[in-house]
Amino acid sequence: MLEAALHQAVLEALDQARPDAMIAVLRPLLAERLQASGIRLLLANYQLTALRPMQDPDDREVLRDTPAGQAFITQQPVTRPAPEVGVVVYLPVSIRGDRIGILQFAVPTAPDLVELQELSRLAGVIAYAMQAAARQTDALQRAARSQRLTLAAELQWQLLPGRGCRAPECELAGHLEPAYHVHADTFDWSQDEDRLVLNVTDAARQRQGVALLSTLAVTALRNARRAGLGLADQASLADQAVYAHHQGREYLSTLLVGIDLTTGHASAVLAGSPRLLVLHGRRVHQPDLTDQSPLGMFEGTDYTEEHFTLATGDRMLMISDGVHAARSPAREHFGDARLPDLLKSTSTEPVGAVVRAVIDDLFAHRDLAELDDDAAVLCLDWTGPGDAAPASTSRPRPTGAPADPPAGPAGGPPRLTIVPPPDIPPHTHRYFDRRGTT
Repeated sequence: MLEAALHQAVLEALDQARPDAMIAVLRPLLAERLQASGIRLLLANYQLTALRPMQDPDDREVLRDTPAGQAFITQQPVTRPAPEVGVVVYLPVSIRGDRIGILQFAVPTAPDLVELQELSRLAGVIAYAMQAAARQTDALQRAARSQRLTLAAELQWQLLPGRGCRAPECELAGHLEPAYHVHADTFDWSQDEDRLVLNVTDAARQRQGVALLSTLAVTALRNARRAGLGLADQASLADQAVYAHHQGREYLSTLLVGIDLTTGHASAVLAGSPRLLVLHGRRVHQPDLTDQSPLGMFEGTDYTEEHFTLATGDRMLMISDGVHAARSPAREHFGDARLPDLLKSTSTEPVGAVVRAVIDDLFAHRDLAELDDDAAVLCLDWTGPGDAAPASTSRPRPTGAPADPPAGPAGGPPRLTIVPPPDIPPHTHRYFDRRGTT
């Protein structure tokens, strides 16, 4: 009852306050109810490198190797003893896997496990209130920015669905870099009934105005998805929208993946340069998806779905060509030289840590040089139902046709391969090689 009463008091106080005054309202309330002091709301910055106090954005907590950063990355509460004040508590503030920040405060005595669980639920209540407030004030977005966004970056960040998503069958995290002057790469997801749909979209050119192109394409994809269309028809509608506006002079790539949450069966449409990798156990598979035409390159392109199955425990990575095609000073591609090993070495890390690790290692691959292309990353852990080993990818089979997956190496799971449908005209695919170059 005490927990419910506190939640109700917090919600009522935040509901009656101005949307930009959350921390001013929380401080006296938590001080009275929890004997808490030093209360701070820390918001993750756009680069996922620091946590910035909402009330003092010029201050910051580095995300790496700090208690607040540990709580944010692991999404678990963290406590640390503190002289004179007792114990400092760091609670993840998140909504269904979408990571917002950290609630930090000090209490006289260390909370036990049950109390930590109750406090974590309180942080969840605050997260929902923050999500509602974010629609009515710019204070939260402003506090999370280390510098001003370009107009193109502002457009792209408004397109993003969030930093993560969690469901009983899977957990998902995404990241976009460079954060403050991104041009046109983006990602999206939506879960409806028993289906999760994801995409990574990658503009073919980096120039002024290209953000409007990706805004058009993503909006068209969402329009088709919300109308209940399948992946192939979603790609076709977006293709028509882009071509109608640009007549083939401008185009962009996308990778669409749909997952049946009841079975783990997945379908995919690869239209251009993004790449899909699957970590199964200690092996990294790259489905050999057919490269179909980028959206808007030709008039009236027909797209074809291809299929594979996720096994329980698989990790899936979707990336734009700013990740896999990035070159080192020695001209090695990141996707060939380092990415598979990175996936293996981070296999025990949560998905939120993986997307940041991909970007960190990408900078290291380039000797810390600034990125010369946008980098979009989606990472999904599949914990739902699935086969013991991943099934082969294939084109749709006639009803009742027997499955005949290709055998993998001795002792290993079957290979993920694609059989290109014979009815696709030659001009509708292979415009991009595996590194995304024309």
